[in-house]
Amino acid sequence: MLAHFDSEYASVYRCRDAELRLLKKERFAFDGGPDHEPVAEAVSEFCAGLAQTGEAIDNKTTRLYATGAFQQLPQPDADALVNSVYVDTGLYFNMVRPDLERFYRETSTSESGADSMLEGLIRKEFRNAVVCGSFQQSLGYIEETISRLREGGTEVLSPRSTKIKPETEGSDFILFEYQDLLKNDRDTWRHKFLHMGAFRQADAVVVCNPGGHVGKGTIFELGFMSAISKRVIFTEEPVGVSVTFPCEVGLGA
Repeated sequence: MLAHFDSEYASVYRCRDAELRLLKKERFAFDGGPDHEPVAEAVSEFCAGLAQTGEAIDNKTTRLYATGAFQQLPQPDADALVNSVYVDTGLYFNMVRPDLERFYRETSTSESGADSMLEGLIRKEFRNAVVCGSFQQSLGYIEETISRLREGGTEVLSPRSTKIKPETEGSDFILFEYQDLLKNDRDTWRHKFLHMGAFRQADAVVVCNPGGHVGKGTIFELGFMSAISKRVIFTEEPVGVSVTFPCEVGLGA
């Protein structure tokens, strides 16, 4: 289920086999005002109505996207709206940046001849992404996820390669071939900081958590992702996370 909110309407589509079918379209006026609570309540009420479709409504099967006046919200107001919708519905309210919306529309126009954001989105959801997870314990799983993203045309900003430096294999902090060796124990922070710096440029951060497990290092990174209002997508439902936060589960719109 994909729901698209703009300045005037809310539209709901079912996506199956890379095809969209419009289920309903309703008036949903939003002028970009700073008071997010009435808007959050309206979004939550709309989402509650989606249950009438007979589909499961959760952060694994339902995606919410917003454009138009929503794109003009200052970041604190946007964050407050995202948080309110999440608390009320458990869903992530993804406000699509204007540059990303243009990319989706251009993709749709070139591949289907239609100027449709969602048509472009289901064909190529990310221009670029960062992939996180336990490189020591789940490297094969991470490599499969990176391959899947690249096959779909997504540039993976970090890690750029998963070929391990032989000197660090089996250690507590592995390094990849494009990274220089540690100067000392404190130098691990420099590498972590460079990896997290790529979050800012990415359309989304994909967290690889096979079996639902989220490691301590990834939990540390999740705090940074949340602080910069980054879209976070877990490959599987996370377990063992003490504080839940706005996110999505599963790749593929």
